Amino acid sequence: QVQLVESGGGLVQPGGSLSLSCAASGSFFSTCDMAWYRHPPGKQRELVAGITTNGSTNYVGSVKGRFTISRDNAKNTVFLQMNTLEPEDTAVYLCNAKCRPGLGTYGYWGRGTQVTVSS
Repeated sequence: QVQLVESGGGLVQPGGSLSLSCAASGSFFSTCDMAWYRHPPGKQRELVAGITTNGSTNYVGSVKGRFTISRDNAKNTVFLQMNTLEPEDTAVYLCNAKCRPGLGTYGYWGRGTQVTVSS
C-alpha cells in the first residue's frame, strides 16, 4: 500500500507564499494520479489541484494563477506551490493518491497539514 505524509504547512500573512510537499512510500507511485484537497472549517472538502501520471494538471477556479501543482516521480513526491495567499485559503490541506497498479484502483489519503492565512 501507499503511505502519504504532508509537510510545509504553517501560518502566513495574506499575500504570502507557502510550499507544501507530499511524500509517498510504496511501490506504485508511478501509477497514481495525485491531488491536493482542502477542508476549511465549517465547509465541505474540495479538490484544489490534481496532476495525472502524465503530468496533466487541473485546478479549482479560486486558485488558478496562484497555485501550482507538480510532481517528482524520482522522489515519489508531489508539491503544491501557493502564492498570493488569502484568508479564504485557510484549511487543512490533504494529499490524495488514486493508484492503478494492475487489476484494481486504490485510493489513499494523508493526514493533512494546516495552512493558516491571517494578519
